[in-house]
Amino acid sequence: MLREIRPAIILLLALTAITGLAYPLAMTAIAGAIFPKQAEGSLIEKDGKVVGSALIGQEFKDDKYFHGRLSATLAPDPNDSTKTVSAPYNAANSGGSNLGPTSKALNDRIKEDVDKLKAENPDAAVPVDLVTTSASGLDPDISPEAALFQVPRIAKVRKLPEEQLRQLVTQYTQSRFAGLLGEPRVNVLALNLALDGAATK
Repeated sequence: MLREIRPAIILLLALTAITGLAYPLAMTAIAGAIFPKQAEGSLIEKDGKVVGSALIGQEFKDDKYFHGRLSATLAPDPNDSTKTVSAPYNAANSGGSNLGPTSKALNDRIKEDVDKLKAENPDAAVPVDLVTTSASGLDPDISPEAALFQVPRIAKVRKLPEEQLRQLVTQYTQSRFAGLLGEPRVNVLALNLALDGAATK
């Protein structure tokens, strides 16, 4: 009986070593050699210090910054582990809110956000990505329209010309991949770092 089982055990161990150890290590090494920045998490640095990743959004509440897409991610309530609390851009709990178009809570929240944004910039239509969350809750990008919508507020707070901010948005707008895939987008963290740099000049 052992003679029949031995080949199966050897094959299991060999395939486990190849597919579970050798292959992942080889792919990790190749990825690190070909795409080192991406393999390390697409980290963004400022003055030699890591301030975030180009792949995960951050919450910017201050009026002097461009605001990103809303995040519906949650975290355990520190006071009651049976409940959750809002924790924007929580990468450990990525996900949407699961609220649908018939949800009163969602509709009330969107109406409130639209009214607030309309007061901020009454002459422009509110871009949809400024009042809706992404499926992951971690989206680091907004549409160029969403960035341009915020220009008057930021120009007023920072006392910068609107045209200078529009040029900055245009400069940091990434086009479709290969001209076909995806939509034009602006990375909010990269744009805000450039905004700080422009403001100091």
